[in-house]
Amino acid sequence: MQDTSKMIFVFGSNRSGIHGAGAARFAAVHKGAEYGVGEGPTGACYALPTKGYNITPITLDEVNVHVQNFIAYAREHDHQDFQVTQVGCGLGGFTKEEIAPLFEFAPSNCYFDTAWKRHMPEGTMFWGTYG
Repeated sequence: MQDTSKMIFVFGSNRSGIHGAGAARFAAVHKGAEYGVGEGPTGACYALPTKGYNITPITLDEVNVHVQNFIAYAREHDHQDFQVTQVGCGLGGFTKEEIAPLFEFAPSNCYFDTAWKRHMPEGTMFWGTYG
C-alpha cells in the first residue's frame, strides 16, 4: 500500500471551484485546494471537474476531456504520485463503471481507489484497503 500522505490528492470538482462537499471539501480543508480553482493543480491537489460552472451537470464526454487533461499532467509530472479518488462517483452522479475506464491509459504514477479494482486494467496501482 502506498503512503498517501505524500501523494497529490486528485478529487472531483466543479468548474467554479466551489469545494463545498465530499472529497472536494476534504481537499480544501486538509490539502490546501483553493476556492475558485476548478481544474488543475491547487495546494497539494489536482482538481478534476466532474460538474460544470455553478455545480451544473456535465456529460461523460466532458468529464473524459478533463480526465485526459489530468492524464497529460500526470505524465508531465512523473516525479509525483497521484492519489486518484473516485472522481465523479459521488456528487458527480456517475458510476464507477462509467468513470474508471476513462483512466485506462493513466501513467504508473497514478494510484486509484481500490473500489475501482475490478474496473481497471491489469497492473493498475491502488491505494487504500480493498474490501
